[in-house]
Amino acid sequence: MARLFDLLKCVGLPIMNILVQSIGMKRITILILIFLSNAVFADISSILLKDQEIKKLGTGMKFTEGPVWIKKDKKLIFSDIPKSLQMEWTEAKGVKKWREVEQSNGNLLDLNGNLLSCQHAGRNLIRTTANGEIEILADNFEGKKFNSPNDLAIRSDGEIWFTDPSYGLRGRKAEIEGKWVYRRKTDGSIQVLCKTYDMPNGIAFSPDEKRVYIADSGNIGKIHAYDVVKEGLLGDPLFEIAIRCDGMCVDTEGRIYTTSRGGIHVYNSNGKKIGLIAVPEHPANVCFGGEDFDTLFITARTSLYSIKILSLIHISEPTRLLSIWYCVVWV
Repeated sequence: MARLFDLLKCVGLPIMNILVQSIGMKRITILILIFLSNAVFADISSILLKDQEIKKLGTGMKFTEGPVWIKKDKKLIFSDIPKSLQMEWTEAKGVKKWREVEQSNGNLLDLNGNLLSCQHAGRNLIRTTANGEIEILADNFEGKKFNSPNDLAIRSDGEIWFTDPSYGLRGRKAEIEGKWVYRRKTDGSIQVLCKTYDMPNGIAFSPDEKRVYIADSGNIGKIHAYDVVKEGLLGDPLFEIAIRCDGMCVDTEGRIYTTSRGGIHVYNSNGKKIGLIAVPEHPANVCFGGEDFDTLFITARTSLYSIKILSLIHISEPTRLLSIWYCVVWV
């Protein structure tokens, strides 16, 4: 049986039937417990290119956050929160000031390629159009100002989900009695999704948008995974990841790249840790970018870093044979 189990890790179901027959078992029942696109046996080496080292692209900032790749311009935009600046990085010119803002934190593109930003000092969610015009998408809930919108995620239907901790209040009085997670519907209305967090922070959807990951960087200090339904979140969390995370992102295979002490902690879609990408400074956020979206850009305290990884689009096929990972056999 041990021989069979070892072989089952490496082959698909049709081949397993042949193996069972060759071993000569009279009765066998195979119970498939988990079928995932993530390889359960994968480690960090399945993501990192051999001998690839992390690069420092720029430094001298105060607290970097919110990286987002602008493909058409081949540049990265990110925030330097204390300086109320948005910075840009290009291969040709490196890091330089892009524009002044009101302490933007998380940044993301909407479905039309416009830049979305959560602003601490502005206490709002804004959109910047292609011609540079700024539009306030949300700055209050039921007439009360947000605390300091922090990070955001967008669905394929155009809904924007965002977190609102109190980090950016800096002595200003809170008008809302809690630190909640919201969504902005396509009609512009605002709905509270969750009130159970202490300091809601990073937020990201799974590739199929059936699951959302929300980090708490306060007293709870964990990431919670929820089912997503039309009404918002479905019941209690599916599971939690015991890590105090700031921003995060998810790749096309559902792996979760979280920012915490030591670097980028990578988990599979069910919360099992794959490994660590070490970063010299404490990271605050991470995103994919580059021509083929195979580069991780990492904002970490005073600096911006990057590391090229294996093309995620092409990782899935070699690992699918490992997706059936556990079998129970009766002889």
